[in-house]
Amino acid sequence: MGALFAGGSPGPPGQLSDDSLSEGGCALFTPLVKIRDLKVYYGQNNPVRAVDGVSLDIYPGETLGLVGESGCGKSTLARAILRLCEPTAGQVHFEGKNIFHLSPQEMKEMRREMQIVFQDPYASLNPRRTVGQIIGLPLALQGVPQREIRERVKALLPKVGLQESHIDRFPHQFSGGQRQRIGIARALAVGPRFIVADEPVSSLDVSIRAQIIILLQQLQREMGLTYLFITHDLSVVNYVSDRIAVMYLGKIVELASTSAIFANPRHPYTQALLSAIPRVEGRRRRPRIILHGSVPSPMNPPSGCRFRTRCFHHAKDDACLVEPPLVAIDDGHYVACHYAVPSKQWISA
Repeated sequence: MGALFAGGSPGPPGQLSDDSLSEGGCALFTPLVKIRDLKVYYGQNNPVRAVDGVSLDIYPGETLGLVGESGCGKSTLARAILRLCEPTAGQVHFEGKNIFHLSPQEMKEMRREMQIVFQDPYASLNPRRTVGQIIGLPLALQGVPQREIRERVKALLPKVGLQESHIDRFPHQFSGGQRQRIGIARALAVGPRFIVADEPVSSLDVSIRAQIIILLQQLQREMGLTYLFITHDLSVVNYVSDRIAVMYLGKIVELASTSAIFANPRHPYTQALLSAIPRVEGRRRRPRIILHGSVPSPMNPPSGCRFRTRCFHHAKDDACLVEPPLVAIDDGHYVACHYAVPSKQWISA
């Protein structure tokens, strides 16, 4: 889904300079979205470190999947990238512009370029407004005349699998899948190039999920969209993503192409996540990795490696008392682990 990268997938700088990203043929690509050392803390004395020093590049036409357990900071990261919340520190550049330095009017114009599809289609649509009003609101906020808004909404509805006659109906008259189509249409109304899809199918019936995913892929091809696709469903992210970033306790612990993540995960946390995926009968079984204990509190994360309290490899090693940087261990494959080597027990699909 999305762009194909010649000579390997690009990635974040980690401890590397931006020039190092040009290795492996990546000099041909300029990031659409560049995130540098982004932090979002809540509270003063003992803050919740929801996002703690994330650096990522998102390239035009690609789908970057973002996975991790609930509470790891995925949605907070997404909101900060879109400046729906103000960060504690860090930068987000869209085509070279730091969005945190934009004035309110400049940010309003930037909203045309970056939009979001929310997780819950039941909670994200105003029940008192019609479909036309919901989809047309972003256009109205951009100053588009009311008569033109209605015509543009009518033209947009068939693109997301709805009918023009739906324009005057209310959200309660639609199924969950149809409501999510309305949410997608709202995100597309102003013609963005970058869309954050925050768990867009997790609240839908299994029979409907595939339809929404296929719709998102079709729209990406037709409109040249770039996606940040957030999910906890590894089967979904395997299907839709060009690259995958794995997040744990506010930090990115692994980033690579989808094929590399699933065939040769290097971080113990990624290995544990993938070992839980049900496999087709007849394939060789991977050993199931059970993580003991619960995720530490983001108010008081472990010193050094944040995964060390649950790590099944080197939890007691002194090296893990030092925080590992996110560094390249292969072409386009980045891992934050002092022992980022292939697991001898890992069996490729």
